[in-house]
Amino acid sequence: MTAFTSCNPANGEVVFTRPAWPEDKLADAIARLKAAQHPWARLTVAQRAERLLKLADALTAERVALADLVTLEVGKLTAECLAEIDKSVQLIRYYAELAPGLLAAKTIPTQASHSGVAFEPLGLVLAVMPWNYPIWQVLRFAVPALMAGNACLVKPAPSVPQSTQKLLDIVASANLAVLNAAWIEHDQVEDAIKAADAVAFTGSTHTGRVIASLAGRHLKKTVLELGGSNPFIVLADADIETAAREACHSRFRDAGQSCNAAKRMIVVPEIADAFVDAFLAETARLIPGDPRHRATTLAPLTRADLREALHAQVLDAGANGASLLCGGQMPHGAGFYYPATVLDHVNPACRVYHEEVFGPVASILRARDEADAIRLANDTPFGLGASIYTADTERGWTLARDIDAGSVYLNRHTSSDLRLPFGGVKASGYGRELSEFGLYEFVNVKTYWQK
Repeated sequence: MTAFTSCNPANGEVVFTRPAWPEDKLADAIARLKAAQHPWARLTVAQRAERLLKLADALTAERVALADLVTLEVGKLTAECLAEIDKSVQLIRYYAELAPGLLAAKTIPTQASHSGVAFEPLGLVLAVMPWNYPIWQVLRFAVPALMAGNACLVKPAPSVPQSTQKLLDIVASANLAVLNAAWIEHDQVEDAIKAADAVAFTGSTHTGRVIASLAGRHLKKTVLELGGSNPFIVLADADIETAAREACHSRFRDAGQSCNAAKRMIVVPEIADAFVDAFLAETARLIPGDPRHRATTLAPLTRADLREALHAQVLDAGANGASLLCGGQMPHGAGFYYPATVLDHVNPACRVYHEEVFGPVASILRARDEADAIRLANDTPFGLGASIYTADTERGWTLARDIDAGSVYLNRHTSSDLRLPFGGVKASGYGRELSEFGLYEFVNVKTYWQK
């Protein structure tokens, strides 16, 4: 039986473990959630919002203790963990304010005496969640789903049991019986999918294909937020210092373990060398160390196997023509640290050109010209987000329309905003989270018609 295990990334020590559930416990948990969902769905949206606001208050009260657990299990900087929890609280308050209006039934004039649509819950939504944002990822899917009247069952990542349990304890303190976790093994996921009414997944493209296949077998609605290899395009008229500073922040925050980070820096010839110099100067300022220390700005990776996979990608790049400008050496000593690494002249022979790079490694791609920069931006299996840096904003928006991605940011690194939809195209998945569009993913848009 596979255990859920916490390992402190700062020193590599196992700090907690719990067993997976026996098979019969999953069925019991699903039955209890489905029973709780019916009275939850009968509440008005405003009443659900009032209940969820209690969760926001409880999260705020426990934010420091919760952040400490996320730092312990994931290895993120404490400031990054606090920001994750604070954004989760903002998400609850955002939907509490807007959901009653967005979910109100709408009258649509037809030849009927009365006709329109209502937004009704699907029932039970299963979420298979990753480890890198163990609070935000769960609540990003759960809050709009709960606001719409669904119940939510979360399969947490195996490496974050303490963070997950602390979140569940906070949920219980807010008397929300419609959100719980399933401590199940991978081979039980299909049983959970079969019993649910819809599925949300955030994680790798490989696992996303498996989840989509299982959900398709049982005709379950899915939303998949998968990998990313976001291009960060710097054009000839860009503010180089600003672009370099933001590229460094985007690439190396959370130790580079974010699907929506800038990963491929695409530069045109006029400014390529100047950008690389500025980017290296910013990278040199990063301070690796214990993620609990205020001075630390580069955290360790979460697991040893992730560090080994990352290093293999770096070695492959060097063997296939890329230039190693800094980093790229496997550290000695305790913990899963990896240095900030910059690869120049990355080309299609390198794995990092095609694969997602989940760690503190930046790729520099040198475009022949502006048109080639757009070609390089699109020459990837992924399509989550993209950034364009240019002084000519009108030209920037024209180029943005040629990029295959779920979002394009002009003169800013990619991120997520509660008020805007988040999601990708191609191998980055489908469906949207956040904003009104995320609210409507897990509802039955039911037509009513009266003669």
